[in-house]
Amino acid sequence: MSEATIGIDGMSCQHCVMRVRKAIEGLSGISGLDVQVGTATVTFDESKVRQNDIEAAIIKAGYKIRS
Repeated sequence: MSEATIGIDGMSCQHCVMRVRKAIEGLSGISGLDVQVGTATVTFDESKVRQNDIEAAIIKAGYKIRS
């Protein structure tokens, strides 16, 4: 298992938190998830999903990844 904390720009409320949570939970291989305004800490199985896939799901949900 791997863990990553991803900075997210464009989040401002609990609706944003739920939208990001739903996007990440839709991926296979996610075993732990903590989403707050501005960050997501994700525990995932690298054999099923990569960090790039998680970031792509966040972007698809309408947010930007903080560099």
